[in-house]
Amino acid sequence: MNYSEKWGKDVDDAVRLALEDLGATEDQIKVTVIEEPSKGFLGLGAKLAKVKVELITDEEPIEEKANNGNKKTDNQNAKTENRHKRDLRKKDKSRQGNQNVKAEGDRNRNKRPQRNERKSYDDNYPAIDLSSKPNLSERPKDLVPAVESDAADFLKILFDNMGIEVEIESLKNDECFYIEITGKDSRTVIGKRGQTLDSIQYLTNLVVNKEREEYIRTIIDVEGYRSRREKTLEQLGAKLARKVQKTGRSVKLEPMNPYERKVIHSTLQGLDGIVTRSEGEEPYRRVIVEKKN
Repeated sequence: MNYSEKWGKDVDDAVRLALEDLGATEDQIKVTVIEEPSKGFLGLGAKLAKVKVELITDEEPIEEKANNGNKKTDNQNAKTENRHKRDLRKKDKSRQGNQNVKAEGDRNRNKRPQRNERKSYDDNYPAIDLSSKPNLSERPKDLVPAVESDAADFLKILFDNMGIEVEIESLKNDECFYIEITGKDSRTVIGKRGQTLDSIQYLTNLVVNKEREEYIRTIIDVEGYRSRREKTLEQLGAKLARKVQKTGRSVKLEPMNPYERKVIHSTLQGLDGIVTRSEGEEPYRRVIVEKKN
């Protein structure tokens, strides 16, 4: 792999993670900033920085000094000359290759094993059955309408001040408040990868439990988003686990909140040859999927 795309709290942090992934130093890379970081408003809509870090593959030829000459000038001249030679060679190879590419492709195609003859790493590892995994975001079945709800009152004030038009349904049981949000601007409440929704849920939990002796959890969902997100994470975890089984190399996921990390850990728990762990500090803590020793 000659490039790496990483998220971080700022550009420098994202570059540092990419350098670790590539095992390179700053003088060996080219950095492209894909997304600038943003703090958002009161933590809502905050964005991480995203960069693409590419390895520089063309190394400059190094000429020895002659009679204490200028080494930098010699290197630049040699680099220009070598680049010119490479360009000429590429043109010659391109002309020759284009004449034979169709015939060569036909020969290679005939040599390839048929699909049912190819050896697959699936032969060694059974498919991951996601249907048996518990649904962590499943809506509780014993919910009843909440006549009075500090959570719903707070959210109404918050959304009114933000100019967001949504409908708020407040339910509860002995363990939690469950808030379901629908309406025209409901997608705005979700945000990128659920970041805005998680921030709103965090603030709501602070407000609801401010003067309570016993903590009660508040769960906020938007038109079934959390269940859909959980399925997406399960599929991602299964895909990456198969990659680790095939290559033997560990995989680092993007930073996730505790709930999403729990989904990944739960999905891959007990999977043959795979182990998961978390590393880093909040809010940039991430899951590592690796081969079990």
